[in-house]
Amino acid sequence: MASPAPSPHVTLRTLRKWAQEKHPFAMLTCYDATTASWLWRGGVKCLLVGDTAAQVILGHDSTLPATMRFMVEITAAVRRGAPDAFVMADMPFGSYQAGNDLAVRYAMQFLSHGNADAVKLEVDESFAPLVKRLNSAGVPVVAHVGSRPQRVRRTGGYGSAGRTPKEARRIVDTAVSMVDHGAAMILIEAVPAQVSAKVVKALSKRGPRGTPIPVVGCGAGPACHGHVVVLHDLLGMTPWQPPFAKPMADIGEQIKKAAAGWVKLVASGKYLRDDHPYKMER
Repeated sequence: MASPAPSPHVTLRTLRKWAQEKHPFAMLTCYDATTASWLWRGGVKCLLVGDTAAQVILGHDSTLPATMRFMVEITAAVRRGAPDAFVMADMPFGSYQAGNDLAVRYAMQFLSHGNADAVKLEVDESFAPLVKRLNSAGVPVVAHVGSRPQRVRRTGGYGSAGRTPKEARRIVDTAVSMVDHGAAMILIEAVPAQVSAKVVKALSKRGPRGTPIPVVGCGAGPACHGHVVVLHDLLGMTPWQPPFAKPMADIGEQIKKAAAGWVKLVASGKYLRDDHPYKMER
């Protein structure tokens, strides 16, 4: 009897294998089923349902207004569009800072209703007990260190992190602590390359059976096992892009051109004049 074909579904085990084999993997943010299906066809096997949806989808000036209901719904949509992708869901602001009981309940919603593979939360050392509890509950945790956008009101704006020796040590120590408390992955944002390299090295044998803990960078340097940027930045659909997410397409201009063409066609009066698809029966 022939052996069953290996599942195409990308899992944490897959990411650990890629990290161990030094096979860099690409990740993009995604917020809907249609886009998810096209990204999968393009070879993107890892998708982050980011709270950046509050900005690029809903038009807010920060990630803070994203709600649990909204994030779970779009996570489920992305899963339907890319059934075999590794889907990471952002826990939005307020869903895990107000108590561990609530945080565990919300995290479970992402797995049970959103069908996510893992949840991501922005952390410092104080979140170690929550990470441990989530791990005990069977929730794969991605610990987000470095720059933490959900603290934008506290910091007064967005910026990089880890640019002093003290800050760098704190980031590395936090990443190690989160893994020691059960985090399955690390996402590190907007730090110098030396900092992410130290995190990767420190976690190189802390996974199951001495495998590396996958580290995903968001503007964090080449040592990371995977790299993620906001899809709308990559497609040239935002008015400004961070220096680590230079556009690879000009989709915004293409949308504008198509819209202008549609306006012109309708205004001409020629639309459906000679090719209307529906005819009266005789």
